Amino acid sequence: MLKKELIFRNPLRLMGHKTEDILQSGGFGAVLARAGLGKTAILVQLAIDSLLRNRNVLHISLDDPVKKVCLWYEEVFRNIADQYNIRQTEQLWEAIVSNRLIMTFRVDSFSVPKLEERLTDLIEQNIFLPQVILIDGLPFDKDIRKPLTELKRLVESRFMHTWFTVRTHRHDEYGSDGIPASLLHLSDLFDVIIKLQPEGKKIHVKSLKGGPDACDYPELLLDPSTMLVKG
Repeated sequence: MLKKELIFRNPLRLMGHKTEDILQSGGFGAVLARAGLGKTAILVQLAIDSLLRNRNVLHISLDDPVKKVCLWYEEVFRNIADQYNIRQTEQLWEAIVSNRLIMTFRVDSFSVPKLEERLTDLIEQNIFLPQVILIDGLPFDKDIRKPLTELKRLVESRFMHTWFTVRTHRHDEYGSDGIPASLLHLSDLFDVIIKLQPEGKKIHVKSLKGGPDACDYPELLLDPSTMLVKG
């Protein structure tokens, strides 16, 4: 009951269409923001939502060590528990964390063949079968269409879906749909694109692609004190 309640209360689910899933099987999703605005926090909230749904989550970090990623999860989960006055936090955390695996790569050593090799080892040895993959820190300022296309095929063949963080910059130019020029040539690979947009002291969570029209769901904000999305 507690899991279902937290899933229902998650404001990010409002960005889904007919189902509560924002991203469907085989899909690519991106969280766009400048440095320090909360991309990883959004990624972790998406991961926790999947964990509450009993899905296996593979979190790949190209920036932070495993210990720091674990701290992100613990802090975000603790803030969620505090926000909804959950008392049995330890039992709930122990029930879902076994469905998460954290993997790290150096940015310069990450490649789709290496990832596929590690995935094959995990799956064939019945160690871990991911249903959701999160990739935090992949540089999008390089020509990565070919590896992204390869990864898309891999994700589709394994019936997974994947979220990426994409770092933007103040000087970026944007298309009419709000997607930065640096991502426009790759946007066809993405089914859902979410942007964190600061306006004054507020950080707005906006759907640029794949979600319902803005008028179909309430304004979503990222609380800078807890790094949680609020409706």
